[in-house]
Amino acid sequence: MWYYSFIHWLEEHQGACMYKKFLGIECPGCGMQRSLIALLKGNVMESLQLFPALIPLLTMFLFLILHLVFKFKYGARILVYWFILNTIIIVSNYIIKLI
Repeated sequence: MWYYSFIHWLEEHQGACMYKKFLGIECPGCGMQRSLIALLKGNVMESLQLFPALIPLLTMFLFLILHLVFKFKYGARILVYWFILNTIIIVSNYIIKLI
């Protein structure tokens, strides 16, 4: 089935984190690829453990696309709040990983 071969292709072609390679510590986005693959496999909890901001980021991008098409009245303001929420999640997760 094409879906499983796509997931397998993603697993085989993950990019390496240059930040981690050269500095030896994870970057704020480390885990996003693995989290996406886990989410595509249906492992929501594993996805959240690997990169907690993935689902809110995907939701924000989906809303952005809908806002660009339908021009919601308060769409820009809602996107700002989504951005702030995602930034807080990413920074908090990064700090926790460093500790």
